[in-house]
Amino acid sequence: MRRIVQLNKYYAPHTGGVETVVQNIAEGLKDSTAMQVLVCAPDAKTREDTVNGVAVRRSGRLCEVGPMPVSLRYLQDVRRAAKTADVLHLHMPFPWGDLALRLSGYKGKVALWWHSDVVRQQRLLKLYMPLMRWTLERADVIAVATQGHIDGSAFLKPYESKCRIIPFGVDEAYYAAGAPVAAHPPVNEKTDFLFIGRMVYYKGCDVLLDAFARMREKNCTLTMVGDGVLLEGLRAQALQLGVADRVTFTGAVSKEELMRRIAACDVFVLPSVARSEAFGLVQIETMAYGKPVINTDLPSGVPYVSLDGVTGLTVPPEDASALAAAMDKLAGDAQLRLSYGKAARERVEREYRMETMVARVGALYAALCGEK
Repeated sequence: MRRIVQLNKYYAPHTGGVETVVQNIAEGLKDSTAMQVLVCAPDAKTREDTVNGVAVRRSGRLCEVGPMPVSLRYLQDVRRAAKTADVLHLHMPFPWGDLALRLSGYKGKVALWWHSDVVRQQRLLKLYMPLMRWTLERADVIAVATQGHIDGSAFLKPYESKCRIIPFGVDEAYYAAGAPVAAHPPVNEKTDFLFIGRMVYYKGCDVLLDAFARMREKNCTLTMVGDGVLLEGLRAQALQLGVADRVTFTGAVSKEELMRRIAACDVFVLPSVARSEAFGLVQIETMAYGKPVINTDLPSGVPYVSLDGVTGLTVPPEDASALAAAMDKLAGDAQLRLSYGKAARERVEREYRMETMVARVGALYAALCGEK
């Protein structure tokens, strides 16, 4: 049985898009591979545990530099694991993981999963660049979720020949629960627009509120699910724009409540404004419920997930007027919403099943190990 070691910053119960992908791969392939996950602990204590049948080692952390954990123990743990690994699978960007790989002395096969470019931490990027290029040169294969990840990245484009496109898979709970909703969409008196995500700079929540206030159609509501540093400022913005009576801020909610909100809405909006939004997993979660999506034309994977004029509408980022026009268009045309929603569910069934993603990753590992 081939031994696979995934390298990432953190692991469940820590939440995040990358952490979700790592967990999905690990749990999906735990019965066919000897799977181990090496991550950093949230504190100085090193520990080993098992999460849903997956062996996880959490190396004691010294500190964080920006979004990156720093752990001397992690360097030691990767070096030890490299002695018996058939494949080391590094999830990027994670500079400390690159360093651990470089110092490990590992001679075997290396897989990368390129989740996104470093966008905001430009000082860190200048220091990271030589190490990043070494890692990209060292890699035997680089997985990306969409062609947009390649086309939108000046770092990745020179290594396109190494890239393999493996779309993310939707959580099976969303896929199953979404089927009856997609088959029988709710009929609401008011068109309910839904946003889900952290209230941080690149999500474009301020642009969404501005667009909502500009809409001609007023028989609408907007539900914003999530927490973050910008939440209170967004509440104040809604008051200032005079739409606070039609906007609901839920804060963080349980998975069950999140699924209920998705089922009840009419349109999902992802108004992201920066390449930090590399894919938007929430797009396929809502598409699984047969919901049309309004997204933005970022130079990333975002517009490759929900397609303009097929499963929803795509508008320029940071353009409140264009976003308002798209929202008005869907608010005023129930049949168009239903048509896009039906196509959205079909696209998830065809492209974004979890079992399909896991099988593709398994095939990638098998190829690296010389198996047919």
